[in-house]
Amino acid sequence: MKHIDNKKSILADMSLLLVAIVWGGGFVAVKDALDNIPPFCIVALRFIIATLLLCIVFWKKIRLVTKKDIKSGTVIGIFLFGGYATQTIGLQYTTAAKQGFLTATYVVIVPFLAWIVNKKRPDLYSIIAAFLTLIGIGMLSLQDSLHIGLGDSLTLVCAVFFAAQIIAISFYTETVDPIILTIVQLGVCGIISAVSALAFETIPKQIGTQSIMSVLYLGLFSTMLATIIQNIAQKYTYETHAAIILSMESLFGCILSVLLLGELFTIKMVFGSIFILAAVITAETKWNFLKPKHKRRSTALE
Repeated sequence: MKHIDNKKSILADMSLLLVAIVWGGGFVAVKDALDNIPPFCIVALRFIIATLLLCIVFWKKIRLVTKKDIKSGTVIGIFLFGGYATQTIGLQYTTAAKQGFLTATYVVIVPFLAWIVNKKRPDLYSIIAAFLTLIGIGMLSLQDSLHIGLGDSLTLVCAVFFAAQIIAISFYTETVDPIILTIVQLGVCGIISAVSALAFETIPKQIGTQSIMSVLYLGLFSTMLATIIQNIAQKYTYETHAAIILSMESLFGCILSVLLLGELFTIKMVFGSIFILAAVITAETKWNFLKPKHKRRSTALE
């Protein structure tokens, strides 16, 4: 287990909160861009823009890239592509507000994937969180015919990919420069997305100003700035910390979707979202803040 400095951990967690806010705005930007641009094309544009800008800013580091950097970045880039591809396609068939909360389920998935990688069995809190998540998903996504729609199903798949990405980043940033890792993973995701767009989609001949602004927001802020902050910050905090904070994008995404897109939330969806948030809090905090201080310390050391 890596040693984490407390002061650096607090700064890292605050940085990840900024990432969550920016990602929350990303749900709105993607929904808006989908009016004129197909999904693979959106993913390709946002990641190619981000990769090119990072290459310009950090061109000296690019010259030092190693085979290990490429291998590590490629693994994360594949997970990244899987997450954003299924998320963007899924957003065509669901609302940005619903998708924000469904995407947040990756925080519950992380301990179970970590079990596979680190051989550390999930505790009782993780199991309870998984149960709460299932209830929340049901209330948020199940339709009258008791089936989950295509958009919500794809969003749940994207949550698995993002959980895998978080585990992979925490693993590789211990030995790889996070900036180089960021550039490689974004480049890999951009290339796979561009190939997919050329193979499966019709490239739009005209793109409206609003869609261009949305893509620029996605490329500059949601992708380039957010990913590099995430990769650097995760070097100084635990993957479970990262998961809980980054999952706050669901709350910010919901708020911005209601305010900017005028989306409506039903009472059932509100309760479903509460269950998912409760699951996220349970998985990460283990309700330590309700325990006496001496018990809190002993739990933290486990």
